[in-house]
Parts: sequence; structure tokens; C-alpha cells
Amino acid sequence: MQKVTSADGTSIAYDRLGEGPAVVLVCGGSVDRMSNAPLAALLAQSYTVYNYDRRGRGDSGDAEVYAIEREFEDLDAIFAAAGGSAHLYGTSSGAALALLATAAGRPVNKLALWEPPYFLEGAEGRPVADTASIYRGFVAEGRRDKAAEYFMAEVVGMPAEFVAQAKASPWWPAQEAIAHTLAYDATVMGDYSIPVEAIKSIKQPARVLTGGVAWPWMSDSNKAVAELLQDGSHVVLAEQQHNVDPAVLAPALKEFWA
Repeated sequence: MQKVTSADGTSIAYDRLGEGPAVVLVCGGSVDRMSNAPLAALLAQSYTVYNYDRRGRGDSGDAEVYAIEREFEDLDAIFAAAGGSAHLYGTSSGAALALLATAAGRPVNKLALWEPPYFLEGAEGRPVADTASIYRGFVAEGRRDKAAEYFMAEVVGMPAEFVAQAKASPWWPAQEAIAHTLAYDATVMGDYSIPVEAIKSIKQPARVLTGGVAWPWMSDSNKAVAELLQDGSHVVLAEQQHNVDPAVLAPALKEFWA
């Protein structure tokens, strides 16, 4: 593990693996860099992989006030460590962050997005518009467990029996520990609608990847994102769910970045 310092003084931790062209991995919500560790190990066979902890989670520091721009600056620090530019991969809400960072002018060579969770207008299951305030409220009240439970049940849409089992699992305390970062991802997602103008501004080659058994709303919105990109493509990975198998994803990313 190594660390860089972001523009606001926050320490950002990352693992550096492999040799070759630089690749930066962005994790999604309710997880830290360990969620991308298996993928990082596979990509390290061909690339120098920078797998970092987003602020507020894992071994990275945090600041009192959150803003999406601070996460852009965190990426700036990682890109600097990577030599100035890199391919960028993001998963779920981390894909949305990677997309917005690219649109904001970060030095991305090629952009790969795994199932950014946007909703088309009128799609069923769309979260309420301001989930960030809900998470912040729970955390401020000292109810981190309720924030994590709300994420699983109301935003992800997991069944009640799964949530109950999760709360009894050994890994549940880790969910509570980073529950404050759920508001960060919710801020990135906004009202969960597609950020049309930001996507249209991206000039780099970009690929949206979707699982073959994705939720219908996810498949529809991912196709729409790809169509809005100036140099975009959409690839479906057969039989894959949102928790994609790294052994299936890694070859698809290598093919695109090559």
C-alpha cells in the first residue's frame, strides 16, 4: 500500500500492481478498494494497476465536508502517481464518478464503465431524488446500521430476508463503518437520471459494459449512455450479474484498452 495527498490535504491510499500501461480502478458504493482487488490482480498481468480507496473508506482519510470535486482531486493525485494519465475503470456508482471526472477534464486515455446505475425517465425502482440527505440524517443520529440497511433495501432493492441475513453477518460492522460514504455516492448519482450533457462532452473512447442478466432498467440506461458518448460502445457480458466475475470482466477490459 502507498499513499498520495489530495489537494485538500486528505491522504488517499492505493495499491500498485503489475507493469505496463497505467490503469486506475474506482470502486462503487458501500465498499472499499478490496472489492476491486481480484480484478486488479488479473489486470496486473498486462498493466500497472492503481487500485485506490476513495476518501472516507479503507485506508484513505476524509474531510469534514464532502464535494464531488474533492473526489476529482483525489483522482488527480492518483493520476499524478501513475505518470500523468491512465485508462480509467469504474464500477456501479464508481462508474458514474469516473464518467463525471472524465467529463470534468481528468487525463483519461480510455474510459470503461461497469453498469452505472442510472434510470431512464419513468423506469420502475428509481430511488428517491435526495437519498444523500437520508443517509446523512441516519449517520448524524448515530444510526449507521439504518443507513446501510436503507441502501440495501430501498436503493439496491434487496429482499428483506437478504438484509436480515446481512445484518447478522461478520462483515456487517464494516458496512456500518463506511455508512457515511453512502451519502457521497448518492451525491455522485444525484437524482439517478443520466447526465446527458456531461456524457456528450466526453471525447475519449469509452465503453459501457453490462451483465447479460442485468435488471431491465440497467440494461436500457446503459445502452442510452453508450449512445450519448462521442466515441462510445456497449458490450454485454453473458450471464453476468451486477457483482461481475473478475475472470470474465478482465479480458473484456484488456480487449478494449488494447
